[in-house]
Amino acid sequence: MQHNTDILIIGGGAAGLSLALRLADTHHISLISKGILREGSTLYAQGGVAAVLDPQDSIESHVQDTLAAGANLCNEDIVRFTVEHGAESIDWLIKQGIKFTHTSNNKDYHLTQEGGHSQRRIIHAQDASGRAIETTLEHKVRTHPNIEIYEHHNAIDLITSAKMGKNNNNSCLGAYILDRKFNRVEVFRAKHTVLATGGASKVYLYTTNPDTSTGDGIAMAWRAGCRVANMEFNQFHPTCLYHSEAKSFLITEAVRGEGGILRLPDGTSFMKKFDKRAELAPRDIVARAIDHEMKRLGTECVYLDISHKPAKFISRMFPTIYERCLEYGIDITKEPIPVVPAAHYTCGGVMTDINGQTDINQLYAIGETAFTGLHGANRMASNSILECLVFAQSASKHILKQQQNKIEDIELPSWDESRVTDSDEEVVVTHNWDELRRFMWDYVGIVRTDKRLKRAKSRVNLLLKEIDEYYGNFRVTSDLLELRNLAMVADLIIQSAIERKESRGLHYTLNYPDLNTEHEPENTILRPKGFVEHK
Repeated sequence: MQHNTDILIIGGGAAGLSLALRLADTHHISLISKGILREGSTLYAQGGVAAVLDPQDSIESHVQDTLAAGANLCNEDIVRFTVEHGAESIDWLIKQGIKFTHTSNNKDYHLTQEGGHSQRRIIHAQDASGRAIETTLEHKVRTHPNIEIYEHHNAIDLITSAKMGKNNNNSCLGAYILDRKFNRVEVFRAKHTVLATGGASKVYLYTTNPDTSTGDGIAMAWRAGCRVANMEFNQFHPTCLYHSEAKSFLITEAVRGEGGILRLPDGTSFMKKFDKRAELAPRDIVARAIDHEMKRLGTECVYLDISHKPAKFISRMFPTIYERCLEYGIDITKEPIPVVPAAHYTCGGVMTDINGQTDINQLYAIGETAFTGLHGANRMASNSILECLVFAQSASKHILKQQQNKIEDIELPSWDESRVTDSDEEVVVTHNWDELRRFMWDYVGIVRTDKRLKRAKSRVNLLLKEIDEYYGNFRVTSDLLELRNLAMVADLIIQSAIERKESRGLHYTLNYPDLNTEHEPENTILRPKGFVEHK
């Protein structure tokens, strides 16, 4: 089956939904989602969106905070562009119907503070900001007549003119998509294709992300011929709830912003000995401090304590966390929360320009799957949804200028399954999936060494070979596609980590514990085989 559409958007988080809504009045949109539309990282975001909304705050302050958190590796022009469009992005969300939390006098929006920020500038919907944004935008998308939603569909690979032997002007023509309901691969032909697939934190054993975060967009873009950058910078959120029955439940950074204190099992606070900003230090510093203390003491977790604040304040500010912790027998108004670091955000990704354009014509990448230069070596808290909104807007403006483009008059080949069979060895997929995530956690985690990275590289080479052979012999499934993408992204992370001979931001290695000051900081750019840079 073949579909024709104006805009093919792969991914249904804040980036994909906001782009769809900005284009749908004039274009037909096909929106692809691996699961139900709302199931992605945006839904689980708690903190909020960073923007300069207080008269006491300034654009320059937000810019400088972001540059500092990014360890001098951010693109200052991109940072400034993003921050300058923050307030209008919030206005756009409010016009869509997002109900943000007000102050007690109900006159102003309540702003909170998070790690790395020098001011209160995080607008939020209590502690469920992502849910408020995702569900509101989802409702508008579902009711728009020009948006066609395809849930339970996995993108397999991009279709490009270069792959079809037409190399003069490489363009993206659409994608192969697996319809899981009917177990068939369909062709989606599009004037413009947008990757909004989120990050790749599922490559690690422990993560705050949902199961959908398997690096699909990054892997597909790499296979299609796009550059990727800064894949070594994997952000580990310092505070994920530690409980045997709790899966991937994040404890928002706003808890520390509102006075939460990190403590050892004996109740001793410890962050001040690692950074003068203590609990409000950037995430990389806090995560490494917790990791250090856990390994030093041999303890399974540390504790985040906000019980010294009034109970009414806690339950009002953090109702989601309060209720979820109560389900596990933890009353956060009376006792501390057991927490551990977990993989949270992919700071690198597919290289794009200020319009979200990739190295391939008619192919865009926005949100966590993209590398814009905003985050540098460490994403500052609550800049992520901001990036989704700002670059969805810039991509939409660029696409609107191209609206007269016609779909190239090239017959797109159907998916060929003539030489494959159904698998009789699904255990290979589950075994490789488990092994991949375990060695990435052990060897390419918060603290790295040359020896660990060498081991990881050796193992991922074998896995890639096994997966490629398996992929060539059997019909595709959702699990196989995700494993294939995760293994490729793992290899990109390892390659990037090996190349960086210093410790900067989220990349910390015992072999090179200091910054390399011999030259200006550089991004780690990986180029696929045969890549030709267009000037």
